[in-house]
Amino acid sequence: MAKNEMEVVRGVDLQKYMGRWYEIASFPSSFQPKNGVDTRATYTLNPDGTVHVLNETWNDGKRAYIQGTAYKADPKSDEAKLKVKFYLPPFLPLIPVVGDYWILYLDPDYKVALIGQPSRRYLWILSRQPRLDEEMYNFLVQKAVEDGYDVSKLHKTPQSENPPPDGGPADTKGMWWIKSLLGK
Repeated sequence: MAKNEMEVVRGVDLQKYMGRWYEIASFPSSFQPKNGVDTRATYTLNPDGTVHVLNETWNDGKRAYIQGTAYKADPKSDEAKLKVKFYLPPFLPLIPVVGDYWILYLDPDYKVALIGQPSRRYLWILSRQPRLDEEMYNFLVQKAVEDGYDVSKLHKTPQSENPPPDGGPADTKGMWWIKSLLGK
């Protein structure tokens, strides 16, 4: 039986959470390139306590990315409920888009995380390594089920044996974003 209320991690040390996270699986969404591989997020703590977000993926050998800012939804709460703000389209930032980023599970060593949001339309399984053992993967999937997610929509993200280095040839025209809107 799914829980009515999602349990959100409390007392996250944002400094320990910073760094690179690899997307192991996610619900497909219109704001991520279709058929992306080696998808990852890099978080950096800003001096004002907000978090710089760099989301990257590779499609047809080109790097697509978007940058944004994350911040606590309620600065007085110890719950790991963040807001993430991006501007769209990324190649001509005009429209701010804000979404929820709730940490639903985080292991004590900050090596794996389950990220969701209240509508249950988005879900991510993240790891510090590009691979995650099946036991931990299944544990996180079960946690998502308990939180009311339809895990049949979960799609594993292909990760290379050797992840791409920082940078790389970028999709400078933002074509991935336009293709995503068209469902390609």
